[in-house]
Amino acid sequence: ELGADDTINYSVEDFADHTRRTTGTLFTGGGYDVVVNFTGGDTWARSLRCVKQGGRLLTCGATAGYDPPTDIRFIWTAEMDIRGSNGWKRDDLAALLELVRSRRLVPVIDRELPLAEGAEAMRLLEDRSFFGKIVITP
Repeated sequence: ELGADDTINYSVEDFADHTRRTTGTLFTGGGYDVVVNFTGGDTWARSLRCVKQGGRLLTCGATAGYDPPTDIRFIWTAEMDIRGSNGWKRDDLAALLELVRSRRLVPVIDRELPLAEGAEAMRLLEDRSFFGKIVITP
């Protein structure tokens, strides 16, 4: 519903195995044109295995760890492009706010909680029992 061609619940299924099973191996043309890794950590090395020949891996965070193992064989074999994306420059934030203001970007909000329920919001985040964003209101 959000426009993704494919989605994988990585807490239930290994996404690198899913990629190979549904698209094929690197050597048979399998993988995705663009793979986005938001967390680093233990998902980084498996993300490398999901990029197709000439594809791109975009990294924009390291919340799960900033120094994960990297199997460079996948980088040179796939001739992949690895790019970092910050998105916190003033112009980027202004463009983002304009997209939201004009309703061309509508964020998925799981729930809004008052500040007094901040501990509950943290529990939801830690348990990963939400989809989208949790908004804390004063």
